[in-house]
Amino acid sequence: MLAAGPRRPPAGPHYTRPVDGIELFFTGLLVLVSIFIAWFAGYVVYKLYKGQA
Repeated sequence: MLAAGPRRPPAGPHYTRPVDGIELFFTGLLVLVSIFIAWFAGYVVYKLYKGQA
């Protein structure tokens, strides 16, 4: 008789694993930093064009 090992989650294209709290935290942090970088780039371009006048 075979020994029962740990059960593995089903493999396949439709399997979704639960999301961890730390993954949500870092995903949110990535989104916030991306928004800040885009805002800062726009702000720098605005100040550069404003300084030419």
